[in-house]
Amino acid sequence: MAAILERRRLASGALVTSLVFSGAIFGFFYAWVCSTMWGLDAADPRVAIIAMQEMNGSVRNAVFAPAFFGTPFVLGLTAVLALHAGACATALWVGAGALIYFFGGLILTMLVNVPMNEALGALDIRLDSDLAEAKQIWTDYSDPWKVWNIARTVFSGLALVCVGIGMTQRT
Repeated sequence: MAAILERRRLASGALVTSLVFSGAIFGFFYAWVCSTMWGLDAADPRVAIIAMQEMNGSVRNAVFAPAFFGTPFVLGLTAVLALHAGACATALWVGAGALIYFFGGLILTMLVNVPMNEALGALDIRLDSDLAEAKQIWTDYSDPWKVWNIARTVFSGLALVCVGIGMTQRT
C-alpha cells in the first residue's frame, strides 16, 4: 500500500510539473501570436528584421531550453509514472500531449521556424539599408513565419489541454 501511495504522489508531482512546462511553452508561442509579431509588423521593416535577429539569438538560453526541449520528455515521464500509479486515463491523456507537442511544437519548430530564423539571421540589414528591399524581406519572412507559429501555438495549446484533462482523470 505504501508503494502505491508513493507512486501516486510521484505521479501527482510530475503531473503538476507537466502542467507548468506545457503552460510555459504554450504561453511563449502565444505571446508571439498576439503581440510580438504585430508589433514587429508595425515597425520599420529594417528595425523589425534587426529586432527579430536579436530575439532569435537571445532565445537560445538556459531559461527557454527546459520548456522548449524538455516538455515532451516531462510529459512522457509523467505518462509513464501515471501508468505505474494505476492512472491509465491520465497516462493516456498526458502521453497524447507529449506526442502532440513533440511533433507539432518541437519538431515543427526545428524543421520550419528555426531554418527561417537562421536565414533571416544571415542577412546583413542595417538601419540605413534600402527600405523597399527590407520591406519585401520582412513580408516574405513574417507572413509564413506567423502561419507556422500559429500552428505550433495550437499544437502546444492542445498538449496543455491534454495535461489538463489528464489531471481531471486522476484516481
